[in-house]
Amino acid sequence: MAQGSDSNDTSYKSPSPGSRPSSSDDVKKVMRREKNRIAAQKSRMRQTQKADSLHLESENLEKENAALRKEVKQLTEEAKYLSSVLSSHEPLCTGLANHSNYHHQHITVPHYQH
Repeated sequence: MAQGSDSNDTSYKSPSPGSRPSSSDDVKKVMRREKNRIAAQKSRMRQTQKADSLHLESENLEKENAALRKEVKQLTEEAKYLSSVLSSHEPLCTGLANHSNYHHQHITVPHYQH
């Protein structure tokens, strides 16, 4: 048969306009390549979505971390203030005369690394 005589055979799609598989092995090869191309495209899309998701999670955790550090700073300042109020009040309070060392032993301000 001449090359142009099988133009009515449309049982498969050619990968490009100028080339056309000539046997069932070639058809399988083209189909396998197409299936692989689609799988690779889906894999790249999943990888991109995962990277985007991790990036958003990272940004949210950084914001939460900053908020928590701010809260720690505020609470540390409050603890210092309350400790100074207690220290200035102790000499005036007759009920705490026997327990003044007790309060200083148990009021501590944690030190956090930044």
